[in-house]
Amino acid sequence: MVFAPMAFASAGAADGSEGRYAGFFSYIALGCVVGLGLAAGGCGIGMGSAVSGAVNAMARNPGFYGRIFTNMLIGLALIESLVIYTLVVVLLLLFANPLV
Repeated sequence: MVFAPMAFASAGAADGSEGRYAGFFSYIALGCVVGLGLAAGGCGIGMGSAVSGAVNAMARNPGFYGRIFTNMLIGLALIESLVIYTLVVVLLLLFANPLV
């Protein structure tokens, strides 16, 4: 995967049209994949921890089920928003061409 930009650059350099930017876009795509994977993995771990804590709290004190459940859902929505923000940034990087 590290040598793919050089292969794309050499293929485009033959006619001189887009060979200079092939490596740039390949590294952007690689960074987007890694960044989105890390964000999704981190949020998955955070969501698991939040749900685990909420279930433990509900088991200890069933009287506060409604308040704990509501707070858990708000927390899960905020955690999930981090992945959505990362997805928006990834889509902007992939589809917005800064070199045109």
